[in-house]
Amino acid sequence: MARLSTRASLVQLNRTITIIGGGLTGLSLAIALRKHRIPVQLHEAGSYPRHRVCGEFISGVSRETLENLGISAALSDVLTHQSVCWFFGDQKLRQTKLQAPALAISRFLLDQRLYEMAIASGADIHTQSRHTTEVDAPGTVRASGRIPSPGSWIGLKAHIKGLMPSANLEMHSGPIGYLGITQVENGWYNACGLFRIDRSIKAKQEALLPAYLRKNGNHLLANQLQFAEWRDDSFSAVAGFSLGNQRPTPVVMCLGDSHAIIPPFTGNGMTMAFESAEIALSHLIHYAADQISWDKTCKLTDKNLNKHFRKRLTASRLIHPLLFHSASRHILKHAPISPILSLLR
Repeated sequence: MARLSTRASLVQLNRTITIIGGGLTGLSLAIALRKHRIPVQLHEAGSYPRHRVCGEFISGVSRETLENLGISAALSDVLTHQSVCWFFGDQKLRQTKLQAPALAISRFLLDQRLYEMAIASGADIHTQSRHTTEVDAPGTVRASGRIPSPGSWIGLKAHIKGLMPSANLEMHSGPIGYLGITQVENGWYNACGLFRIDRSIKAKQEALLPAYLRKNGNHLLANQLQFAEWRDDSFSAVAGFSLGNQRPTPVVMCLGDSHAIIPPFTGNGMTMAFESAEIALSHLIHYAADQISWDKTCKLTDKNLNKHFRKRLTASRLIHPLLFHSASRHILKHAPISPILSLLR
C-alpha cells in the first residue's frame, strides 16, 4: 500500500470527495477520509439496515487494513470461524481448517455499524439518494457495487435458523453452482449461493433457494432449508453481472465490486471491498490536498488495484470452473487447501 506522506497530512484538505454507494467500500472509505478531515458526501440508493446478497464471511483481511480505515471497532465482537466442510451434491467430501480464522457478521448489522460510524465522523450521508453528480466528475468515487451487464449468474441469500452444520462453514457444490452456510449473529445462519441461471426453474422469491439446490443435486440441504425458520425480509437475489474485472472507464474511480467481482467461493469479496478502500485512500488524500490531478488520482488507484488483486483474480478464474464438474470431486476431497488459499489472498 502507498504510505501517506507527512506533507499531505499537514496540508489543509478542502476538496470534497463524493462517494456513490454506501456498501462496505463506500462507508469504510468515508470513515477513513474523515479521519484525515476530508469533506465527504456519500449517496446511497437504499437505506440502513438492509439485507444484501453476500457470503458474510471475511477471510484474509488484516488487522492493519481495518485500523488504517478506522473500522476495527465495528468488527471487534464478531464470530470467528475456522472449520470448513465441503459437499458435492449430497456427498460429504472433506472437512478441514483454515490457516487463520475468518470473521462472520451479517451485512444487515455491519452496514448499520459502519453507517453510524460514518455519521459520527462527520460524513454527509444521503440515503435513498441516487447520485447527483456524473461519475466522471472530479472527486467522485463509484463504489455502488456491480456494474449491470449481461451475465449467466444469479446470487441468492437468506438468513435461516434450525440448521445443524457440521463445520463453521459448509460449502455445497454441484453442476450449476454452490452455496455456503455460515453462522452470523443471534443464532442465524447465512445461506448464500451462486448459480448459473436456469430458465426451467419456475420458483419465485424464497422458493428459489431450495429449487436451485435441488437442481444442483443438493437435495438434503434443500429439504433442510424448506422446513427451517427464515428471517423476515432476509431473502435477497441479484442477477445481471459478470465475474472478474469490470469494464474500465477512463477518469472514473471504481472501487469494490465496481472494479472487480471475485467468485464468492474464495471468501474474499468483503476483504477486497476493504482493501480497495485502503488502496484508494492515500491517492484521494493527495488529491484533496491539491497535490495531484483527478486524472492521475484515478490512474494511480486503478494501477495499484490491478497490481494488488491480479494474482487472486487470476487464480479464482482458473479454479472456479472446476467446482462445477463431478470430476472435481477428487480435487475437492484430496487437494491441499493451504497452497490453494494462498493464491486467493
